Amino acid sequence: MPHPCQLPEKKRALCRPYHVIAALILVGALAVATSAAEEKAPAEKPQVLPNEAHMVAMRDGTPLATDVYLPTDGEGPWPVILVRTPYGKKEVGAELASAVCGQGYALASQDMRGRFESPGSDSLIFHNDGWSERRDGHDTLEWVARQPWSNGSICTWGGSALGITQNMMAPGAPETLKAQDVAVALSDFYAQAAYQGGALRKALVEDWLEGVEADPENLETFLRHYRYDELWEEMNPEAEAHRVNAPAIFWGGWYDIFCQGTINSFVTIHNRGGPGARGRCRLVMGPWAHGSFTSEEIAYPNSEGPDALAGALRFFDHWAKGADNGVPDDPPVQYYVMGDTTDATAPGNYWRTADNWPPPAKLTRFYFHSDGKLIPGVKPTGEGKRSYRYDPRDPVPTIGGQNLMISMGPMDQRPVEGRDDVILFTSEELAEPLEVTGHIYATLFISSDCPDTDFTVKLTDVYPDGRSMLVTDGIMRARFRDSFERETFLEPGQVYQVTVDLWSTSLIFNKGHRIRVAVSSSNSPRFDPNPNTGKPLRADDETQIAVNDLHLSKRHPSHIALPIYAGPARARQQPAG
Repeated sequence: MPHPCQLPEKKRALCRPYHVIAALILVGALAVATSAAEEKAPAEKPQVLPNEAHMVAMRDGTPLATDVYLPTDGEGPWPVILVRTPYGKKEVGAELASAVCGQGYALASQDMRGRFESPGSDSLIFHNDGWSERRDGHDTLEWVARQPWSNGSICTWGGSALGITQNMMAPGAPETLKAQDVAVALSDFYAQAAYQGGALRKALVEDWLEGVEADPENLETFLRHYRYDELWEEMNPEAEAHRVNAPAIFWGGWYDIFCQGTINSFVTIHNRGGPGARGRCRLVMGPWAHGSFTSEEIAYPNSEGPDALAGALRFFDHWAKGADNGVPDDPPVQYYVMGDTTDATAPGNYWRTADNWPPPAKLTRFYFHSDGKLIPGVKPTGEGKRSYRYDPRDPVPTIGGQNLMISMGPMDQRPVEGRDDVILFTSEELAEPLEVTGHIYATLFISSDCPDTDFTVKLTDVYPDGRSMLVTDGIMRARFRDSFERETFLEPGQVYQVTVDLWSTSLIFNKGHRIRVAVSSSNSPRFDPNPNTGKPLRADDETQIAVNDLHLSKRHPSHIALPIYAGPARARQQPAG
């Protein structure tokens, strides 16, 4: 099986999380390790012993290929950093070992079940790593703790898929797990990776599974389970936060594919985790995507953020080595407040700290009016509505957002805003800057002539030059408006309330800008277009054109609720680095 970085360009895109986020950490790691080595030993002395290859038996007898790297200083035993990956253990292991072994850690790097040198099937991917019948993460922790070179204190590290394996490992993990460093990873597989708002994340799921050459049974299983059921319960570490007893640093980005997962992991474990984790976690949210922004129209200054390697090792040193280094006194949250990148005097584009998440905010409803206005606090009058035809054979094309192998990051939405199936609501020019920081939801009152359809909502920042730059977006499949566990279909002519989750952001809309909301019924290939038939997912190729109504009246006041920041204006800002 080739390493992802040896695949064609489209497939190599899945490596971006590792080579953009993790590689940044490793670059810093190598610099720190080199500096430390110069102080401790002659330059020619290696810091890492040649790796030892092991086949580690899981509880069902399946062996997983694991490389071990040991420091050259001292005789051990040492605390251990464990990495589990679907991308190939050799590259990440060798690079990370050169960074951490000189800091007094052994390193274990493992191929996940069915990946590279580990036999078996990778189906169901990540399900094998949790707390159900197979517990590959727990079994590996116990094996590492028993080895003569291990002192029984283990930390885990990694981003994206390497972060998901950590989140799946955390609930009910053996006490030997002392701390984690988790970057850009989900907390709920169904809601954030597979079926956001009940709609299949087509590009993410299909392209990633194809790119890593996963067992086809993975996709078949995901498509069969389009409702939330027992399978997804076993892949929802967020619901198991009370069983997590190791503190973690969670790194995420406002345009990352798992933006909300990173936040939810921190919020649930930091506030409701086990005694070893509660009140001890850290959250870092930057202006990042799951890789580089597709467009260069927006480049946020000072966006590098806190030193990732130094932060991780300092965190590990405290929890795994008992170092008295001030970690408990660090601010729990550091987040980047985005702003206007064309105006040097505009507020925003800086880092801020907080004691928890979300920061103080006043939830303000911006109501949609039939004349296209977006007005805070003022409901529409009369019996207005806006109607449009949604054709699944001609969906609104995706332009940017929280994506992986298609366009990502903030991008100008004007190319799709002129379509007949996109309804726009725009505020007046802002007289003063307005900061939106927190979780965003839209409440739509809708009707349709089809038994099922989708509703999408985008929030954009309209610059004075007319650019409509995407901030965040969401979707809701109407059949799942009441529950993701069961379907309730639409009756023609009846009005229903639908809530669309746009996830979270932190952005200051500058004065002279306008706030815009775009409502439609598709965003493809980010989401699988709804055929509008009401049949089970991909039952056949039949489609129907839906006539969808968005109600805009005093009785049915469709709106978006924006959390307007209400904390200290410039309190506790934290510079990057």
